[in-house]
Parts: sequence; structure tokens; C-alpha cells
Amino acid sequence: MERAAALFEYLLRHGDSCLILGHRVAEWCGHAPELEEDIALANIGLDLTGQAEQFLAYAGTLEGKGRDADALAYSRDAWDFRNALLCERPNGDFAHTMVRQFLFDAWQVEAFAGLARASDARLAGIAAKAAKEAHYHLRHSGEWVVRLGDGTAESHARAQAAVDALWEYTGEFFETDAVVAALGDSVPDPAALKPAWNATVDEVLRAATLRRPKDGWTQTGGYAGRHSEALGHLLATMQFLPRAYPGATW
Repeated sequence: MERAAALFEYLLRHGDSCLILGHRVAEWCGHAPELEEDIALANIGLDLTGQAEQFLAYAGTLEGKGRDADALAYSRDAWDFRNALLCERPNGDFAHTMVRQFLFDAWQVEAFAGLARASDARLAGIAAKAAKEAHYHLRHSGEWVVRLGDGTAESHARAQAAVDALWEYTGEFFETDAVVAALGDSVPDPAALKPAWNATVDEVLRAATLRRPKDGWTQTGGYAGRHSEALGHLLATMQFLPRAYPGATW
């Protein structure tokens, strides 16, 4: 694979993951368990959408076909998206949402730390700015995982059920394929991020009195455009307006 094509795919992986998870988090707006959390989740969703815009804008420029961030977000079909499968999982209950966010945040902090040292100046700049937001997101979601896991019997059971259900989606973050191989040392080695991710996850799960599932078979395919039906339903909502009124402006 040529490096330019590989970098385009790599940018989509980060941009699409942020975009899809940002939409999922935004679905809580007006439905969170308390007003302060409603505002916090809305802001996290905006942060993720802003990160997506930066990655997708760079991808569009690199592609050279006249597609900007909006076109990439709203004009592609599900099989063209490259987000991690974890990001498209439905919200479920509040514990499910917080565990999903925490597992992603713990990975994103490490990924952005590596990308901030990338030889590509634009990519490094995007990651360095987004890293500050990722650290805040991790602190927020981690505190919620502890609060829920070490809370009531009901909240503990729901948090543990979420960890058990979502664990099989985390292995995708650390896979190496032709895209990563083509980029070589210019991007972090995905497998090299796992020890630090493990340390963060283990620390929070211990504090939350939650059991870490055993590593084993993992869901994969999101980076190659193979998704669950959940993404199709999400895109039907997210893309409805620009597809119904193509070219419309405010």
C-alpha cells in the first residue's frame, strides 16, 4: 500500500471513531441522570466532533477529490467508515455508556501521546491539541466507572455487565495491518500502546471493584469497513438532514 493511501485510511480511523462516538455521546443530551452530567456529556460529544473535523479535513485534503470534512462525514455509506467497532455500540444504560467511554478514552490518551510525536507536522499538531481533551475525558469517565462499580449493588452489577459485554471490542485498538505497516515509524505501533492502556484500565477497575475479563477472541473489522447494523441506524439519523437537502446552507 502506498503511504498516501495508508495515511488517508489512518486519518479516517481516528476521524470516524471520534465522529461516531461523539454522536453516540450526544444522544444523551436531555437524557442524562443529572443536569451537570447532561452538560458534561454534551461537551465531550462536541470535543470528539471537533477532533473528527480535524482528522477528516486533513484526510479530505490528502485525498484531493474535493471532499471536505462535512462531505466525508455525511456523504459516505456505512461500509466506507473506518471507526473502531466499540464506538458504534449502542448507548445502553448509563453504566454501559461510561464503560464504553472509559475504554476508548484510555486508548485515545496513549494514541494521541504517540501521534503528538509524529513526523507529520499536521498530524502531530492535531494530536497534541486533542490530547488535552482526551485526558479530561479519561478523568471524567474513569471517575464514573469507579462511582458506579463501587456504588450500590445495582450500579456495580450494571457496570460489570458493561465491562463484560464491551471487552471483546477493545482488541481492535491494538491490531497491526497493512495500513499501519505502510506508515512504519511515522505513527505509533498499536501493540506498543497496550501496556499503558492495561495499566490505566487495571487501576480503575480495581478501584471500582470490577472484574477484568480474560483476553481472548476479539471483535474486529471496523477499520476495514465491516460494521454492525448499529452503525447503519446511527448514520440514518446523523446523515438525514444533509442527505435530504444536499448543498443546503444556513
